[in-house]
Amino acid sequence: MARIVRCSLIQAKNVEPAESPLEKIKKAMIDKHVEMIRTAAKDGAQIVCLQEIFYGPYFCAEQTTRWYDTTEKVPDGPTVKLMMDLCKELGIAMVVPVYEVEEEGVYYNTAAVIDRKGQFLGKYRKTHIPQVAPGFWEKYYFRPGNLGYPVFDLGFAKIGVYICYDRHFPEGARALGLNGAEIVFNPSATVAGLSEHLWKIEQPAHAVANGYFVGAINRVGTEAPWNIGEFYGSSYFCDPRGQVFAQASRDKDEILTSDLDLDLIAEVRKTWQFYRDRRPDMYGELVKP
Repeated sequence: MARIVRCSLIQAKNVEPAESPLEKIKKAMIDKHVEMIRTAAKDGAQIVCLQEIFYGPYFCAEQTTRWYDTTEKVPDGPTVKLMMDLCKELGIAMVVPVYEVEEEGVYYNTAAVIDRKGQFLGKYRKTHIPQVAPGFWEKYYFRPGNLGYPVFDLGFAKIGVYICYDRHFPEGARALGLNGAEIVFNPSATVAGLSEHLWKIEQPAHAVANGYFVGAINRVGTEAPWNIGEFYGSSYFCDPRGQVFAQASRDKDEILTSDLDLDLIAEVRKTWQFYRDRRPDMYGELVKP
């Protein structure tokens, strides 16, 4: 019997103006996503992935301490706990990207992973942190991740997480494959321009090089008052052959749901023996400072 896993990616525009009270911003986006998650579950989704720091705008377009107050503990914060209850109710697994506080002044860009019983399996912290002008001031907000490249066993699929800017680095994508990932989710916030070209090629390249599926997710819309560009959506699923087989629109809220045949992983890896033919004994130079 084929190992079919139905997955959903949710791309969504920000709801409240950035000048609104922080709690109002978070509540509006969480409420919006809960409705969309329920819709995905009704459509048979077994795994649902949300966009990068899903409960507000992409605030890294400015540098202000105000946004530090949107951080939460993981898993003990209210948003992850809410999603744990929702997963248990709906019988779905989820990838939930939030702004994490470990201790006062120590913040991470984090994705919590929850199984179908509502149990917190662990988290991934964004490893590579950009500081790119104009509008991507992430080093102001996040410490580099320190949890490595964990893979989470849902019982029916093994999944990994890579977050936004991480996708420019093949090393972590390879580590996720070596750790057993069958599906890698990449929640992102990226605007039109140079990155849109890379959006189309980098993650299919990771899928080919590692023989796994990729779920790439991007928000939509233009967010005032910063207006750093159009978040162009275009979330997609890519198979181990590097073929994009399902893609969302570039300009509207959407739940992209598709069936992933995990048996294709073995079929592809029997043809392309990239893991067999690796030469880690020759790669020492790659990890020198």
